[in-house]
Amino acid sequence: MSFEIRLAEERDAAAIAAIYAPYVLGSPVSFETEAPDATEMARRIDTLLQTHPWLVCETGDGKTIGYVYGSPHRARAAYCWACEVSVYINPEYRRYGVARGLYASLFACLRLLGYVQAYAGITLPNAASVGLHEALGFEPVGVYKRIGYKAGAWHDVGWWGLELQAPAETPVPPTKLPDVLASAEWQQALAVGKGLIRLPY
Repeated sequence: MSFEIRLAEERDAAAIAAIYAPYVLGSPVSFETEAPDATEMARRIDTLLQTHPWLVCETGDGKTIGYVYGSPHRARAAYCWACEVSVYINPEYRRYGVARGLYASLFACLRLLGYVQAYAGITLPNAASVGLHEALGFEPVGVYKRIGYKAGAWHDVGWWGLELQAPAETPVPPTKLPDVLASAEWQQALAVGKGLIRLPY
């Protein structure tokens, strides 16, 4: 089965919303309580792509099977080299390396833009997500105890961090995403994760 990893577009919004909805409605993985529809997801994609990558994995027949994105960690200027990352996969395509591949491409894109630190928040317990992130090099940072109430219970959120590249002594702000999209380096970054994905044939 052929596939590609590419930048998300407005036309992906409905498929992305469908992948995300079970994480909202059926578990505490997401602390949202109402699943965003395609219109809202399209707005989020458009807003985020002004600064950060949002990638999808699409099969050769046009089916979006997973997505990943980076987003601002905090709004204040001194945080601008840090970002938060999230990945969501269609359950039918788990265990084929889709999450690893998407993350590998995302990290390459974030490095190209100049980001230094990536952080992932995980509602606990979630052994699968913790295992994925630690296998990719994330290290535990800390735990927010009983920070969210959903589905009749209080939940902890653990935070894991990954240094994407060594921080410069005098860093310049990260490059804006639109400024690199036409470059060969961008295409190379997108391709980094493809070798990690083994879809069923």
